[in-house]
Amino acid sequence: MSGEWKQRARLFIQRFWQPTSACMTCMPGSWGNILSVAHWTIALQTGLLTGLLAVLLTFTPAGRFYGHRYGNALIVGVLTTIGDAYSHTSHYRLSYVEHFATGAVSAILTLVASYLLEDRARRVRTVWARVLG
Repeated sequence: MSGEWKQRARLFIQRFWQPTSACMTCMPGSWGNILSVAHWTIALQTGLLTGLLAVLLTFTPAGRFYGHRYGNALIVGVLTTIGDAYSHTSHYRLSYVEHFATGAVSAILTLVASYLLEDRARRVRTVWARVLG
């Protein structure tokens, strides 16, 4: 497998877990219904669609945004909003509030992950070493 396709596979996995987690967080009653098959189905659909859209963007000039921390978070937030809107209708009275909230949470998760997991999770390993002595 070429290095470019390995990078795309890694990108898909990253862009799958962030929207899925954001979707489970933003759906009403999500943490109370963590074992609900219906909630997981919607969250997995959102993550899958967002991951596929993210990989498709790597074939366009917009793929350059993935190289920048804030551009990456912006793209992932927008793609998650699109994926969530496609996956289901909003559970809130105001249309699209849930979809925008899911996109915002996904962008925040992406930004936090970029800080914590960069350089093979150097920051996490440093804190872990300090805690354990």
